Amino acid sequence: MSAQALALPAVRGRLTTDAPLAPLVWFKAGGAAEWLFEPADIDDLCDFLASLDPATAVMGLGLGSNMIVRDGGVPGVVVRLGKAFARVERLDATTLRCGGGASGILVSSTARDAGIAGIEFLRSIPGAVGGFVRMNGGAYGREVKDILVACDVVLRSGERRTLVPADLGYSYRHSELPEGAIVVSATFRGQPGEPAAIGAEMDRIAAEREASQPLRSKTGGSTFKNPDGHKAWALVDAAGCRGLTVGGAQVSEKHTNFLLNLGSATSADIEALGEEVRRRVKAHSGIELEWEIQRVGVAK
Repeated sequence: MSAQALALPAVRGRLTTDAPLAPLVWFKAGGAAEWLFEPADIDDLCDFLASLDPATAVMGLGLGSNMIVRDGGVPGVVVRLGKAFARVERLDATTLRCGGGASGILVSSTARDAGIAGIEFLRSIPGAVGGFVRMNGGAYGREVKDILVACDVVLRSGERRTLVPADLGYSYRHSELPEGAIVVSATFRGQPGEPAAIGAEMDRIAAEREASQPLRSKTGGSTFKNPDGHKAWALVDAAGCRGLTVGGAQVSEKHTNFLLNLGSATSADIEALGEEVRRRVKAHSGIELEWEIQRVGVAK
């Protein structure tokens, strides 16, 4: 065992060195995590972070849908929440407590079965609860701040804290969640509804996504935020970027706010393509597109 391994705290979960991240993200590209930690439970996560050298960087990883991991990998520790954090339970007639690793499909399906309306939009967001809370995830006119009651986070120090929406400073696709904090659970509240009607709305959302988005490709979800008064995809299309390629990366022809890994793209290809799209949109419309996808790690 290396000295570096000896310096890390003991855990009950799984701690892997030089762990490839490409298989864990939707783009299927990028480098390795210096360390990947999959905690057994919240106490395991708290104890680990409390004992970890404060200078060591920590990053949470959900389902990897909204992320470019650069080819040089991610220094420090990447925390991935597994099955122990993927449970969803009903608290009362309109409220669910959801683990940070629970998927949007699981949350919305549980809400449907419990007759809780207003949470259907999570069906359309690829990812997990932790990412939704961090990014104020949204779709179809709703966003997480509309349904969030509170969330439990483990701070970088290992301290566990409950935050309410006012603590998170929510804006469009952004929160003020502290650096290195991991969202371990969230409580969402909807309103009473009929399961059949909720299910029909979820089916409508699923069909609309299937028709308009390249869901069966190696992609990362929406690439750019919608600027005020504009749709990112329309700006990208108007700038002539539909089908544009850099290396093995392409702007989707089906939905121009999605980038694709055609099979052999590096993360550098994908990020360079995004930057070229931003350059062309700025030149064409004068509008500066902002990345919605997180770009993490170091270039190779």
